[in-house]
Amino acid sequence: MGSNNNDTRILIHLKQGKTITSLEAQNLFYCFRLSAVIHRLRKAGHEIVTHRELNYLSKGNHARYEFKRFEQ
Repeated sequence: MGSNNNDTRILIHLKQGKTITSLEAQNLFYCFRLSAVIHRLRKAGHEIVTHRELNYLSKGNHARYEFKRFEQ
């Protein structure tokens, strides 16, 4: 993993047992490419799972990411 500040902040967030969506990443960390961050973290060996959730206000779904050791 490189020195990307968003990578580090999102990894810390996930290791604290929290989950994150793209919208939450934008609001919390001004990160507009969460899927790219998750890809880099996985490539660095971190086990992150993806949960698909239905959108409440529109059609379709979105991803919620979680660090594997906190998966229920």
